[in-house]
Amino acid sequence: MKPIYFLSDAHLGSRAIKHGRTQERRLVRFLDSVKEKAGAVYLLGDMFDYWYEYKYVVPKGYTRLLGKLSELTDLGVEVHFFTGNHDIWAYDYLEKECGVVLHFQPVTVELGDKIFFLAHGDGLGDPNPTFKLLRAIFHNRFCQILFSAIHPRWGMDLGLSWAKRSRLKHEAEDPPQYLGEDKEHLVLFAKDYLRSHSNVNYFLFGHRHIELDLMLSRTSRVLILGDWITHFTYAVFDGEQLWMENYIEGETEP
Repeated sequence: MKPIYFLSDAHLGSRAIKHGRTQERRLVRFLDSVKEKAGAVYLLGDMFDYWYEYKYVVPKGYTRLLGKLSELTDLGVEVHFFTGNHDIWAYDYLEKECGVVLHFQPVTVELGDKIFFLAHGDGLGDPNPTFKLLRAIFHNRFCQILFSAIHPRWGMDLGLSWAKRSRLKHEAEDPPQYLGEDKEHLVLFAKDYLRSHSNVNYFLFGHRHIELDLMLSRTSRVLILGDWITHFTYAVFDGEQLWMENYIEGETEP
């Protein structure tokens, strides 16, 4: 089978990332380098720092990425786009215009002869009540309809500014660190899920911006995919083995 690629958390368009255009070009060059050999590409959420689709309006920018995604799907490469907590509000534009397959919930899929549990990771095992409340509001259809009534001039500015404040707050604190097997929420979620779904071979998540590859059992692993801001990490499955790589231009062969 052709290789399958997994990546997440580019946060394109972030006002807190100074090298945003360079970052987008790097991501596009990576996708271009795998387009002839990839069987599928899975984007596991937060590819945009803020994405909100109005009925007749979509966010400005991202033309390089959107064009490359369209090229991949035109070539017959499956591109799966999972919404994260920053790009919840993707509806049908990416599906209709770029040909991607949209996923709004975690997905369990068989690839080769392995079972994958795929999700962005937000809301899975995190007990933070503030985050849970905000997530419920952002996913509420009535709240989304109310927000859509705000003119994009102000709605987009509000969303991008909120996302910028969030990123700068996290950057002012310690960078994301692995909390340990007994505290990492996504690891705890995977362990709990595995008790009733012992056939899952691989859990793949984004969201946390850390690189992790951890054995849960003799036949199951959990991977957290890092990001495309500082790590430039991705996972590859060739039908038999799954591994993680860092994309280094001129050195890495995806």
